[in-house]
Amino acid sequence: MQSFIWGSWAGSLLRHLWQSTVFAGGVWVLTLALRRNAARVRYRLWMAASLKFLLPFSLLIAVGGRLPWPVHLDRGRPGVAAVVDGVTQPLMEAWPPNAAASLAIAGDSAATPAPTHWLPLVVLGVWAAGALLVLGRWSLGWMRLCAAMRRGEPLMLAERTRALLIAENVEPGVFGIVHPVLVLPRGIMDRLTGEQLDAIVAHELSHMRRRDNLTAALHMTVEALFWFHPLVWWLGARLVEERERACDEAVLEATRAPWAYAEGILNVCKFYVEAPLSCVSGVTGSELKQRIGRILSDQRVRRLDLRRKALLAAACVLALGVPVTAGVVHAAQGQTHPAQEQGIEGTWQGTVHTPDGRDLRMVLKIEHNAKGALTGTLYGVDRNTPPMSGSLVTFTQGNLRFVSDFPGFTYQGKISADGNSIVGTSTQMGRSQPLVFERATPETEWPTPPPPPSIPPMAPNAVPGVEVATIKPSEPGARRFMFGMQGDLLVVENLSLNDLLKFAYQLQNREIVGSQGWMETDRWDIEAKPDTPGMPDPGQVREIVQKLLAERFALKVHEERREMAAYVLVVGKDGPKMTKSADASGLGGFAMGPLGVLRVRDATMDDFVHVLQGDILDRPVVNQTALAGRWDFVLKWTPDDTQFAGMGMKPPPSAEDDASASPPLFTAIQQQLGLRLEPRKADVPVLVIDHVERPSPN
Repeated sequence: MQSFIWGSWAGSLLRHLWQSTVFAGGVWVLTLALRRNAARVRYRLWMAASLKFLLPFSLLIAVGGRLPWPVHLDRGRPGVAAVVDGVTQPLMEAWPPNAAASLAIAGDSAATPAPTHWLPLVVLGVWAAGALLVLGRWSLGWMRLCAAMRRGEPLMLAERTRALLIAENVEPGVFGIVHPVLVLPRGIMDRLTGEQLDAIVAHELSHMRRRDNLTAALHMTVEALFWFHPLVWWLGARLVEERERACDEAVLEATRAPWAYAEGILNVCKFYVEAPLSCVSGVTGSELKQRIGRILSDQRVRRLDLRRKALLAAACVLALGVPVTAGVVHAAQGQTHPAQEQGIEGTWQGTVHTPDGRDLRMVLKIEHNAKGALTGTLYGVDRNTPPMSGSLVTFTQGNLRFVSDFPGFTYQGKISADGNSIVGTSTQMGRSQPLVFERATPETEWPTPPPPPSIPPMAPNAVPGVEVATIKPSEPGARRFMFGMQGDLLVVENLSLNDLLKFAYQLQNREIVGSQGWMETDRWDIEAKPDTPGMPDPGQVREIVQKLLAERFALKVHEERREMAAYVLVVGKDGPKMTKSADASGLGGFAMGPLGVLRVRDATMDDFVHVLQGDILDRPVVNQTALAGRWDFVLKWTPDDTQFAGMGMKPPPSAEDDASASPPLFTAIQQQLGLRLEPRKADVPVLVIDHVERPSPN
């Protein structure tokens, strides 16, 4: 998951930087077209290029997605909507294309190595170090000027302008953003003539009126956040150049004394140093030779003609209108295509391509119940498995989400424009696979397995055995585990002999004495039919398994009791937080997937203890909850290296800094179930194996 999040953020950042760079290129073309017009126009354009780094197009797209759109304009993919969709597709897709989907699928593959958790931390550390270095350098300059101003002498100039005389040898400038102050170095009146000083003061007052310190501070924010991008520093130089040129034009227009103004700038450059911050607007800061040449030539500034005004208006419409329109169009497509809520009803079918090369057909039936809510059922056509009922089925803006809490299956997909296919991903047991559903018609619909026949319960006093059984080795590398009744058959998939022993005698690994290596490593698929009619209860199922092991594995055992380290399950101080089961079948069900998510249905506390000690924990578990009845709950936790050894599986590594991770098992049991696991010494039964063989032929 962390790999997916990191890849998504990296792709979004690269896409934003690419868009901002292209936007700045367009601004550069505009400034070339307006190079003979007023500098304040070009300054505003460069400022827009800077602010683009703080405003991703995705925000404008989101704004467009909330605007109303006439439904009839999008039906049939009209020309305008199709063109807008094509033009704005680069704004909507991840960079590189399909990166998020690739990460999602690859991240769940069993063959994919664990994500490199240190890479995001290294990148974040480098960025933070650069940002702190930039901010630190600016802070030093700011503190130096603040100290100088505290020692300054107040001065009141014409137009009630606040000013300070400071002792530092810094050029005249404007300090502050909210309440700017004109700062003059002490002794400047002795080095400039009255006419020169008036021109310099007029230059600084122009900075005040234009709020240049505020815009400079905004660009400094961009430089601190994106210090690694050379373009932001180049933009800063352009902003200073056009800012000073705009003030030069204002001074010349007001005073008409170019020689005095040019001499004043040269004297300031001769006697004083430049201000240490770009948000302290001064007199210098751009190419001096070219600037003096422009001042002395007294070039007239051209006014914006109608053609250039139209060019600027068109640029604004493109910059703002295209992403907003993209959001409107895509929102409209999600709302007005055949993907309406009533349009999702029906039968959908598709094929999952498993990693072992098999193709499994799936059928999804969706309908509305009596209350108008969506319901769904998923069938496996090629496997003898019970259908999955959707505990959550939603369909909004063309996106379908189907969740079956038991046995833990999720499908998420998006319906096509014509409403006849859904492209998405199915996830089960921690593995994600692409799955495309097509809408089926009565003629093309695949036949779904009939519902299992209703079987009455087995007589409570019956002691069932095995009428017939089929045992064969499991396929190498199989990831699916199963144990339960399907109709009148006991079905086992991919379980070892030790797994069967732990269920049949309700034991833990340490409680099995004399186990041989193959009993843990060899895995089996079994189908067994009881010799007694009816649906057995859990105790009768254990009786069937015990007799199966004795007959086909030649198992002979005897029981002893030994004291050993164990866990005791008790009720917490606030009582249980689980839900009483509404299922009256009396057959407990458990589903694990992925590791760290246990779904429990219609199970007793003894059943739960058996799962804990048989598959998860490394020592026996004793039930002392005194809770009667059957319970439904979902337990989510982050496994550690000591857990699941009984299943021969190792939990995936988890990031220590993942704030969304589930708590450890002991904490999760207390927080989510209202129970507690306490380590104690206990007298527990052990099963001593006297004789065992590999199974006899079928």
